Amino acid sequence: MSLFKARDWWSTILGEKEEFDQGCLCVADVDNSGSGQDKVIVGSYKGYLRIFNPHPVKPGDEVQPEDLLLEVQLREPILQVEVGKFVSGTEGLHLAVLHCRKLCVYAVSGTQGNVEHGNQYQIKLMYEHNLQRTACNMTYGPFGGVKGRDLICIQSMDGMLMLFEQESYAFGRFLPGFLLPGPLAYSSRTDSFITVSSCQQVESYKYQVLAFATDADERQDTEQRKLSSGKRLVVDWVLNIGEQALDICIVSFNQGVSSVFVLGERNFFCLKDNGQIRFMKKLDYSPSCFVPYCSVREGTVNTLIATHSKILNVYQDVTLKWATQLPCIPVSVKVANFQDLKGVIVTLSDDGHLQCSYLGTDPSIFQAPKVDSREINYEEMNAEMKELQKIIREATRTQDILPESEKPRDVTVTAEVSADLDEESQAIDSEVKAEAVPSVTVKITIQSRVTAQKPSLTVCVQAPLAVTCDQFVFDDLEPDSSETVVLSVFLKENCSPPELEGTCMVSYNIPTGIPRVSQCNFSLPLKLVCFPGQPSKAANHKLTIDTNKPPISFVTIFPDFVDASQGDQANALGFQFLTGAKTTLLASKTSQRYRIQSDQLEDLWLVTKELVHRLEEHFKKQNCKDFACTFSGSIPLQEYFELIDQHFELRLNAEKYQELLSERAVQFRAIERRLLTRFKDKTPAPLQHLDTLLEGTFREVIALADAAEENQANMFQAFTKLKSATHLVIMLISLWQKLSTDQVAILEATFLPLAEDTQELGWEETVDAAVSYLLRTCLSKSSKEQALTLSSQLSMPKDTSKLKKNITLFCDRLAKGGRLSLSTDSATQQAAVMPGGCATIPESDLEERTIMPGSTAMFTSHRQTTKQKSKP
Repeated sequence: MSLFKARDWWSTILGEKEEFDQGCLCVADVDNSGSGQDKVIVGSYKGYLRIFNPHPVKPGDEVQPEDLLLEVQLREPILQVEVGKFVSGTEGLHLAVLHCRKLCVYAVSGTQGNVEHGNQYQIKLMYEHNLQRTACNMTYGPFGGVKGRDLICIQSMDGMLMLFEQESYAFGRFLPGFLLPGPLAYSSRTDSFITVSSCQQVESYKYQVLAFATDADERQDTEQRKLSSGKRLVVDWVLNIGEQALDICIVSFNQGVSSVFVLGERNFFCLKDNGQIRFMKKLDYSPSCFVPYCSVREGTVNTLIATHSKILNVYQDVTLKWATQLPCIPVSVKVANFQDLKGVIVTLSDDGHLQCSYLGTDPSIFQAPKVDSREINYEEMNAEMKELQKIIREATRTQDILPESEKPRDVTVTAEVSADLDEESQAIDSEVKAEAVPSVTVKITIQSRVTAQKPSLTVCVQAPLAVTCDQFVFDDLEPDSSETVVLSVFLKENCSPPELEGTCMVSYNIPTGIPRVSQCNFSLPLKLVCFPGQPSKAANHKLTIDTNKPPISFVTIFPDFVDASQGDQANALGFQFLTGAKTTLLASKTSQRYRIQSDQLEDLWLVTKELVHRLEEHFKKQNCKDFACTFSGSIPLQEYFELIDQHFELRLNAEKYQELLSERAVQFRAIERRLLTRFKDKTPAPLQHLDTLLEGTFREVIALADAAEENQANMFQAFTKLKSATHLVIMLISLWQKLSTDQVAILEATFLPLAEDTQELGWEETVDAAVSYLLRTCLSKSSKEQALTLSSQLSMPKDTSKLKKNITLFCDRLAKGGRLSLSTDSATQQAAVMPGGCATIPESDLEERTIMPGSTAMFTSHRQTTKQKSKP
């Protein structure tokens, strides 16, 4: 615990769930008491105005009620509060309150009380100005060298400076080249306004230049009006600081030195009146606010800079003199005088923590105990060390790197998918051309054991599926509380999804501020994307799944697709997808086989996956542990390669469209420049059909953009089909080689590395790199092949011949006894155990065909693949 802390002299919490910012704090003798004691004025974005007169309290005591002099609700957000001589005819201090569309000036007065309730304070509206533009911030001072009064300048969100001579509006001027408002300050020594523009430049404008410039109400945004009426608003000086500024402050503690302090995001600047840098300090932290104050040393200025890490630094010029810890992150800091106590630091946080503190330390009350001097028994220490080392070794052998906690999770999320489809479909903007697009309800429940702060729920399903609402934000969850949301999932795009799974993820903060995440997965029913249809006898693609158990009736495993009246006679089942595709499932009456057939390869995936899953669940319920599915047919690599070629061709088309669009855009801009030059010329020349050429180029750009957008949609559908076919190939390989769960996970990571396909990182080059890595490691023929290095940069290939060759070689080495593993040691041992390793495949044999011994699976060569035309 640090000794250097901001000692709490007086503090309070303002309101409930109110927000405050940089201009919401001001300290001054606002009630003109004459005692020199400052009051603390605070305004909030909820419109509350509070005035405090702090008194010291004992540690542990609460703030006394009489410390709050005044609290009023002004019903409009308060952007900034300032105290100055704002009323004509008097030099007394008045309070200026800036709202979004209004400026109000109040007089604060107190009435002496005769009872124990104390004095009574009230505010009286002296005058107000309704603003035509939304205000951002304001500054005040004796503009133009006036004596005994202060004028007000308000900066609007659109870059207009509105100047008010107390009760009357003077004039308004627009800042040149304005984009976003920045901090604004007034220097009385040079009679100029200083701000930081969105170009990251400190700019100074003379008041006299503003007064004689063109009126903002008559400003025209054309180049025709230059100096015809009024003078042009010209900047006095400019300094590029290279970053945005958080605040500006002008200090002039004596007549000889005047400085402009600018707090940037990473640097602290001190400038002279003419814009030259007097000194700067590079900050190694993120500042939040600052305030300069008078130093006891002649010629120097002290500055308080607060950081986002709750540290308050005290600088004397560029030298760090003191650093202290704050209880919160301040958005505004001031220095005030209270009851003969000078230099009290007043800080305000964005959530209303107002504190008056001083710099100091607390003496340490901890005393180190005396060391017990006794002889050390080295034999006992060695025995204890050996025992501890034994425990450590056992723990590292049996546990993972990050052992799972046995304690229940603080926040758990569960998803329950409805067994039936929604009676009234919740599909929104679905592009499916079916007569009716069904939806299914998912009920998500969040249960919390502890206080969960700012919990947010995200529901993700992969396209072409969609949800009615994917983002939910909740209030803080109390311990042993729960929240429930209901949403619907439906098919949005006009193609079958490769997966029927979704993910729910809840992110929250525990009371200590540590972020946590909890998630769960849910499975969607097959009937969400298809419905029962007529079985078809003829099909282009057929797969046969073998089992070691007698065939099960479809009434038992597919009760939602088969009419119960058919009894056990139903051995053929048809699936009609919403996208128009049909798939047929057949069960053999004499053998333990099931056949899945369809006209498209990708349409086999969902039905095959559902069949295997339901068969496993059926025998699991009957406590049958030896059930297994196998595949001994032909791996459909030829049809799979056709889908790869279709997808890659669309990627090539997208690259061509991008190049053509870039060329036409360059041409379009060149014609525009030529036309603008002709139009600006004082002696107009003939257009020479440039307008016709511009219109033709514009139409070409629009046509190319439409074609690129259509190609993007086709590429999305092709990638979806490719993912479905990839899932199917992975399942067939796993059933064929009887792979374990870990090996199937390696297959999925190899062939399905991307959730989305982009031009910068595509599926083909990523899969090619992954397959090549496996061929050179766990599936390598020899140690020499393991020593080969892979390319560290992925780029779009010229064609798919190498990828298809590597996939064919990958399946061949699996057939010859290769096993998938990510461990280099196991790969080396495997190469030694395999009889002769994986034999080298001659290029001539590979180009014709490769037949795997012990299997009827046949892989067609690349030469045959390129000769056949891809199916539409």
